[in-house]
Amino acid sequence: MRWARPLLLITILALVAGVGATFYNRLKEQTAHAPNKPAPLPAGTASAAQDWTYTQTVNSKPVVFVRAKDYKEVEGKYLLNGLELHIFHKDAKEYDQVKSAKAEFDMNKGILFSEGEVEIVMGVPVDAKPAGRLMTIKTSGVHLETKTGKATTDRPTSFGFDQGEGKAVGAMYDPQAHELHMNSQVELNWRGRDPKAKPMKVEAGELNYKEAEGKVYLAPWSKLTRDTLALNAGPAIVTLANGLIQKADAQNAQGTDQRPNRNLTYAADQLGIDFDDQGQIKKIVGERNAKLVSSSDTAQTTITGDRVDLDFDTADKESALRNALATGHSVLESKPIPKTGVQTADTRVLRSNVIATIMRPGGQEVEHIETKSPGSLEFLPNRPDQPHRWMNGDKMWIGFGPKNQIESFKSTAESSNTAVSTRTEKPKAPNAKEPPPPALTWSKDIKADFDPKTSQLAHLEQWNDFRYEEGARKAKATRALIYQARNSIDLSGAARVWDPTGSTDADKILLDQKSGDFQAEGHVNTTRIPDKKKDGKTDAQSGGMLAGDEPLHAKANKMSSTESNLQLRYEGNVVTWQGTNRLQGDIIEIDRDNQVLKAHGHVISQLLDKPADSQSEKGSGTDSAKPALQQVKPSTPPVFTIVKAPELVYSDEERLAHYKGGVVLDRGAMKMKSQELRAFLHEESDDSSLDHAFADGKVEIVQTAPSRRTRTGTSEHAEYYVDDDKLILEGGQPQMVDSRKGTTRGSKLTWFSQDDRLLVVGAEGKPANSKLQRK
Repeated sequence: MRWARPLLLITILALVAGVGATFYNRLKEQTAHAPNKPAPLPAGTASAAQDWTYTQTVNSKPVVFVRAKDYKEVEGKYLLNGLELHIFHKDAKEYDQVKSAKAEFDMNKGILFSEGEVEIVMGVPVDAKPAGRLMTIKTSGVHLETKTGKATTDRPTSFGFDQGEGKAVGAMYDPQAHELHMNSQVELNWRGRDPKAKPMKVEAGELNYKEAEGKVYLAPWSKLTRDTLALNAGPAIVTLANGLIQKADAQNAQGTDQRPNRNLTYAADQLGIDFDDQGQIKKIVGERNAKLVSSSDTAQTTITGDRVDLDFDTADKESALRNALATGHSVLESKPIPKTGVQTADTRVLRSNVIATIMRPGGQEVEHIETKSPGSLEFLPNRPDQPHRWMNGDKMWIGFGPKNQIESFKSTAESSNTAVSTRTEKPKAPNAKEPPPPALTWSKDIKADFDPKTSQLAHLEQWNDFRYEEGARKAKATRALIYQARNSIDLSGAARVWDPTGSTDADKILLDQKSGDFQAEGHVNTTRIPDKKKDGKTDAQSGGMLAGDEPLHAKANKMSSTESNLQLRYEGNVVTWQGTNRLQGDIIEIDRDNQVLKAHGHVISQLLDKPADSQSEKGSGTDSAKPALQQVKPSTPPVFTIVKAPELVYSDEERLAHYKGGVVLDRGAMKMKSQELRAFLHEESDDSSLDHAFADGKVEIVQTAPSRRTRTGTSEHAEYYVDDDKLILEGGQPQMVDSRKGTTRGSKLTWFSQDDRLLVVGAEGKPANSKLQRK
């Protein structure tokens, strides 16, 4: 086969030559028909093109699309003419369109700058026609970030949208955050859906529109003007709904609404206005230092409060005041406008936490006023012959006739507490040296009728726990009729309780007149003077836990008195005291006939030790023979015995106070805990201080010396004698722990605190045990 090799080589060379000849001929032909080479680019220009486009996509969704009639790439920047830029939203269904005659695009930095006029159209649909007019912004000197779509300028900017147009100096739009910020000199005109509707003009120092929230933020000042409405304020927030102004919230706002026969002026630290679709005011809410002034031909009415709500009727395409609601420290003042030949009525000032004013149709006159909480109505005289009058009540209702003349007044209690009162100060008679004393009344319900011609009180009716006072005259009744012309009062029923032995005041008192029994409820406060007993002695003479030569006072939520004040029961946060001695509890029962006192729930008693010099006057030995605790100088601080326990039963006959249920006795430096405690008072009739006490059940006694030395004793039974300052521990396993000397145990431990002596008795077959602590 060797002869075939030369033949194969010849064949390959022939093929190569054939192909080469063919390629040469075709290349020669193409060269002859090739177009002329383009002119060389200017120095520094990397590329240039016409009808240039650029598209950036992420996950097959367009992000940025750029189109230009022509462009040049110079030193890494694209110079674009006839620019149209689309910055797509995240869902790629809408984009923001930017048009400019001339722009400069820095591809590396992603910054597009246009010195000339720029038009931005926001939210252009990709595959549909816009529903309504899109927001369009026109300005110049725009910097645009193609990566974020954020556009900024510091030059005058105008914009238009579906329901209006506006302008500002300097603006920034962030399509990702859907925010439009206008730097200064902001002015917008908003219209409703009705093209004939009067526009709302909004002005501000600067504006920030957050499309996602549907809110426009105005600062540091703002102004809203529409027809007769003018509002000047600090920062404000305008809420939009479907492109319409729905609400405006402004700080430090002052507004006016000037209409024929009625002018409204309102102000508040925080003011909110709700609008209907036609731009009419539906509601105004002022908070913190809110104020409304309504002026008419007959009166000027001023309403103030922590909050004022104004509701308007827009049925006739006009905002007519329908009602006003003031809450929080509310005051309504109606001052008549003086007129020639007409006696000027008094000025009325209504105060309450909640005041509602309902207007007649048209918003010119008041129909009625009512309070939703306790309030007061004051009548300030404008003539020397008029009385000065106050009315206080729970829920109050005031009816008005034509020309804002008061016709009636009503008030009804919502609870058992006293709800209504009046005060009338009459002018001094011509020959009198002093004016008459004021007339005071109290009740739960009241109804007053006024003369429609003069607005003077004609008839007053009060019922339910009525009280009356005028100088030395005092009374209480269930019902009262007061006739102003006759200057008389008809009384029926009963209310307050008092007698020569003391008095009781409360929010509510139920009295049985036949027996003298009564029940008091709510803020009960009683005072009782020591009275004589069957043996002729007084409480002060007989002594006792709360006895003395001073009145006995008590406070509670409830109190009942039966059997001619011999059986007393106090309930709810009870506190009784006489001088410095006090007793507290949830319930305290006093049987004055059997001299027994019972206290239940959170019992706290406080007794003051009798001074040592008072003890010495009884002749029982000289001062030197008395225990050291009784030789007290007058300047020595008083010593109180304070005992806390769930239950207490005190018998004056035994001079014994029995505490149960877990007891804590506190005498300053010494504290004793036990399950039960029997405290015996001194036998002397005028001494209610502690003499000695027996404690049982898990007894623990801790004494703390000024030097921070502590002694802690534990046992099942303990006896404490005040005058000897002696403490006995026994039962269980008595133990005394001295922080300095150590621990001592025995069957019975007797400790004399004053001279620091400890006597120890050991149990049979088990000697006393002491563990001394070395220094």
